[in-house]
Amino acid sequence: MKRISLLFLWLLSVTAFAQLPKVTIKDITGKPVSTDTLSNNGKPFIIDFFATWCHPCNRELDAIRDVYEEWQEETGVKIFAVSIDEAQNVNKVKPLVDSRNWEYDVLLDQNSDFKRALGINLIPHTLIVDGQGKIVYQHSGYTDGAEDELIEKVRELIQ
Repeated sequence: MKRISLLFLWLLSVTAFAQLPKVTIKDITGKPVSTDTLSNNGKPFIIDFFATWCHPCNRELDAIRDVYEEWQEETGVKIFAVSIDEAQNVNKVKPLVDSRNWEYDVLLDQNSDFKRALGINLIPHTLIVDGQGKIVYQHSGYTDGAEDELIEKVRELIQ
């Protein structure tokens, strides 16, 4: 039993501080992006997986939009919004982003390769990556006000 507990704790620590996997996806203009190169010049960043058809995803990204400028001024945090819309729906991403005035770096994970490499099953799914590229926090789903916890975690990283 002790070995199982130790193994579980080790797996938890490895997962909590994993590096981003190397997967090639595209930015909103179609340019290839290697996910292991995502960064924010040594500052924390947030990766938020969404889909155009996912109402909780859109509510979360709208809520963050309303405070994003303040977050950037205070912490320097950057957000990568990663669409998992499949190829036949990818043409809906840019119009959605534009209509909602999302000022995020939008990436397209059309085959869900990045999502799968991270072991993500449900969206919205949000990750916080520290300035060294390690995943330090993640959660699935969205409830009103969850963005407050997100910025608190970012603040902890920059102290």
